[in-house]
Parts: sequence; C-alpha cells; structure tokens
Amino acid sequence: MFVNLTDVFANEGGTVTVQAETELEQIAIGGAVFPVRHKEPVSLTAVNIGRGRAKLQGSTEITFGMQCDRCLKDVDQTLQIRFEREVYAPDVTDTTDDEQTDQAFMDGYRLNVEDLLNIEIVMNWPMKVLCKPDCRGICRQCGRDLNTGICGCDDFVPDPRMAVIGDIFNGNKEV
Repeated sequence: MFVNLTDVFANEGGTVTVQAETELEQIAIGGAVFPVRHKEPVSLTAVNIGRGRAKLQGSTEITFGMQCDRCLKDVDQTLQIRFEREVYAPDVTDTTDDEQTDQAFMDGYRLNVEDLLNIEIVMNWPMKVLCKPDCRGICRQCGRDLNTGICGCDDFVPDPRMAVIGDIFNGNKEV
C-alpha cells in the first residue's frame, strides 16, 4: 500500500493520519520463512517539520508463527512495532547520501508501507524465541523434549581442559 505525502511535504504544519492495511502474509529472515498469523492495520501519522521534510510515526502489532529455539515447538510470537522516522521529499537537496539511502521505502512523494514495515520487522526481530521462559529444550543424545520429563540419558560433559590428564590415566591401565 502506498500513502501519498505530497500535501504533508508542501504545507507547513501539514498532517496526514491513516490506518494502512498490509498485505504481508509471510516474511523471510535468515533463510527461513515465517507465516503471519495475525496482523493489525499500521497506524501512521506524518507531520511536516520543514520544507520537504516530515516526521513519520507509526505502530502496529503482528503475530508470526515460529519455532522455539530450544525445543522446536511451534510458537506464536507477537511483535509490537513502533517507529519514528524523518522522511524527505525527493527534491530536498540538503540531505546526505546516507539519509537518502535510508529511505528505500519512499517512491517519490509516496510512502511504500509494505517496504517500511519489512524494514521495521527485521529491526525488531527477536534474537531468541522461547515457548516459555524456563524451556529446558531437547536432550542432545536421544532428542526427547525435556519439558515433558527427564529422559535418563547420561548428561555428564567432561571438562575439555582435563581431557589430556584423562588420556594419561587411561593410557596406563593394565588389562
């Protein structure tokens, strides 16, 4: 969806407020595709802050289907996305190249809501997704979900710094 910001850029004190529906059905991040389970309309407000400049504020809530990073169960993760950006009209000449590059979501005087939302989702993506805060994960040996109970596998992990000493003792054994 595109939002025309011509009136905001042209009129000092100009304001536009819209509820933009998004067509986002999935997002690909890090080689994985995550489906959208629920999405709210994007609430956008653009306010003129000078000739050819506007302050853009927005928020939305999107729920994605993911997997727990420890036990691999399916989990719905809700992202509360809030953003505030300064956008420029294409004819503004006193901006740096970095500021113009940061506006990949602008198409002339129009704001591409989908592109902006994709950028904000990637920036707000969680580092770790857990099904519950105390998720115990899966057993490294048998693969059992440790949240449902203990599997009985030997979970002793020797200290690798002591492996050389263990080799000395194992080498001197008599049969």
